[in-house]
Amino acid sequence: MADGADVALAVITQPPVKQEQGGGGEDGGGSETDAGGGLTDAQMEVLEKCLHALRQAQNDSHTLAALLLITRLCPASQLDKPTLRRIFEAVGLNLPARLLVTAVKGSESSALPPQELLSLGTALLAALSTDPDMACHPQLLTTIPLLLGILSNGPVTRQKQETQDQSQDGQVGRGPESKVQSEESSTTESVAANVAKPAGEGQTSKQKADDGSEANRSSTSEETSPSSKLDEAVASDCYQVLTAVCTLSRGPDQLLSKGAVPALCQAVVQNQTFSRERGLALLGRLLSGKTKDKVWSKNPAELLTLLVGLSKDFCQATGQTKLDMCTQLAQFLPPVGVSVESEELKGAVVRVWEALRPMLQAKLTPKQIGPILVLSACLLDLHGWEPVGPPKFCCLLVNRACVEVRMGLEEPPGNELSPELQQTLTGCYRIMEAAIEQACCMELSQTTEPPQSSIPSISLQQSRQVLGVLEEAFAALMYHLQQVDPSRYGDPFIFATFRSLCSWLAEETSCLKEEVTGLLPFLIGYSRSHLQGESPEQGLSDWMAEVSVREEREAWTGREALRYLLPALCHLSAEEGPRKVLLTLDTPALLVDFLSRCWTDLKGKSGGASARDPSMETACSALLNFTVTEPERVRKDPCFRTLEALLSEALPVLVHKPRLLVLAANYCTLGLMIGRLKAAPSGSVEAGQKRLFSAALRFLRSALDSGSGPGPVQVSPGWEESWDEAAELWRLCLQALGGCVRAQPWIAALVREEGWLKHTLAMLSQCSALPDRHTQEALEEALCAMADQCPVCKKEIGDVMRTDKGALMCMRNLKKSVGVK
Repeated sequence: MADGADVALAVITQPPVKQEQGGGGEDGGGSETDAGGGLTDAQMEVLEKCLHALRQAQNDSHTLAALLLITRLCPASQLDKPTLRRIFEAVGLNLPARLLVTAVKGSESSALPPQELLSLGTALLAALSTDPDMACHPQLLTTIPLLLGILSNGPVTRQKQETQDQSQDGQVGRGPESKVQSEESSTTESVAANVAKPAGEGQTSKQKADDGSEANRSSTSEETSPSSKLDEAVASDCYQVLTAVCTLSRGPDQLLSKGAVPALCQAVVQNQTFSRERGLALLGRLLSGKTKDKVWSKNPAELLTLLVGLSKDFCQATGQTKLDMCTQLAQFLPPVGVSVESEELKGAVVRVWEALRPMLQAKLTPKQIGPILVLSACLLDLHGWEPVGPPKFCCLLVNRACVEVRMGLEEPPGNELSPELQQTLTGCYRIMEAAIEQACCMELSQTTEPPQSSIPSISLQQSRQVLGVLEEAFAALMYHLQQVDPSRYGDPFIFATFRSLCSWLAEETSCLKEEVTGLLPFLIGYSRSHLQGESPEQGLSDWMAEVSVREEREAWTGREALRYLLPALCHLSAEEGPRKVLLTLDTPALLVDFLSRCWTDLKGKSGGASARDPSMETACSALLNFTVTEPERVRKDPCFRTLEALLSEALPVLVHKPRLLVLAANYCTLGLMIGRLKAAPSGSVEAGQKRLFSAALRFLRSALDSGSGPGPVQVSPGWEESWDEAAELWRLCLQALGGCVRAQPWIAALVREEGWLKHTLAMLSQCSALPDRHTQEALEEALCAMADQCPVCKKEIGDVMRTDKGALMCMRNLKKSVGVK
């Protein structure tokens, strides 16, 4: 290679060198030109000759010599981007890739030792990766496994491979272009596959001893021996390339597919060069956003080992180092919902809580306590209250979160909240959400055994104290949201604040009732704005992908805001004062729009994908409150006509979907409750109306089963699983059916046509009793209405009852209606 360098140097004449060395001043005659950034004319002339030499180089030695001359005469700080791009294009990616392959595999023809080849190859790749177009080039991407192997296994040592019988000269030397491109790529990939393997895989015991990896896998705190340490410049260049790739749109996927996570975890565990400074940072980026679930699912063992080691380091750290590690540790916790349950993980969480307790009890500035509260929120999401500590400490944690929220949000209007404060407050919200659920459970029932995730052994007095500080904090949330202008509806922090308040309102609407009612215009306006796409959604969509809170893992649809508000609307629509405000805000139309959008999505999915959506059922409950309490509004508001059309389309489909039985019960109840408020049609019955009532009758008939012989009526097998949730709706449907028959007599004929009456009478005559008194009363009310409105129905019921058998004989009011003693 040295002889080749001499030839390459001879290609380039020396006069430009002397001119450059003489400077570009008055005597030198050099003037700066635009083409090369800050280069003089003399430097530009040398650069052009070097570029020509690079393009015409016959082997790697010529290329290296030209590169060496460029670095000596044209410092990188004086080169603009177009000039750098020309150099990169002239060098290409073949050379650095071959240098890495030669360094890893070894070659008798190489005059340079492996470490120098490695240093030069990684330096070239690092320089090339600064150009985004080069960073995403397929040839550069094929070197990723090599770089990962170098970082995880330490410095390269020449490994003799028994299977390596191929000639290295033809692969390393710069031969014909077709041969270089076909052989270099396959060689790079095959070598990369070996180098990127974790230490110990596919190696003999002798090789393990040679590379020193076997002794360096015990824990994150164990130092590797100096001889196995990677050169800092090489490590820095490797991380530069990987980081550049990670910034690309598909960069994280490229790194993950090439084994970045296990390799980087191994580098950290072995404490390789820069693994703590840059390896953890790169892992943190790979574990953020949408990829976190996938990464943990694919590499649970490696990440759990890393997390356990980091938790031990955290517990041993002191002072500012410990505070700084809070943010880092939160990144490496597994996402909620990914199954990585193990004693090791539980032990790590317990240790971290033990280390956090004295920190939370200490006097801290808002800047210091922020990362601690965020980490605490992540730990709560992961394992609930059980490992947190004594009840007194749990109350302290909630109190500190509430204090931070009040201090952060009760600022004068117009004050901007810093990103750091917003992150802290979002963590506090998650602590408050976990606390309100537990505190309300304790307030409602002192006898029920608390769930495993609840605050251990908290007293009723402590529970009331927690509720008190929570009430003050949520008052601050309402104050802050009152100041929000519609232009900020797309702000992720506003959504986080809105969501947290909704968690409070879902459990508690008796406190701060006046403030809550006053905030309803904002809550409804905010939800409507997102549902109807009036707010910029991209920021929220990205934020939803970043957070790792429970079920929030699907793409942003715009329905999320209203979805969180729905439980509160169920409570508020049942109270006269808030309901009147909700009606002025046209809330029923908003709920109908929500159901319509959800149904469009649901019917577009295949049968197996028709998963239950509780928010649709909750929206039905809120609409049912309006239907029961505001009959005049139902008769006049056009949105209820739209709702009827939706129900007539959806219910016939839902009847055949057992997994959506509770939703079908809600739809059936809504349809019949609206139907009882309508007058009989003056002309023919609308097709949609008939379709809705026919589907409702088929649905109601399927609930109970007489079985094979005498005895009490049984809940049919298809309803058993959902009976606890659907039973009350089914009874309400029967009561509403009676109202429909009285309001619209044509329905009585439909009851006979659809076979509901015949089926019900046969079932009741064969069985001795009904499941409960409420079921009997609901059925009796429906049958009485039919007997009163339809002479044919009355005769059929009377004929069956005169046989004097079965559960029918227990219905005294029905006996009176049909004249049976």
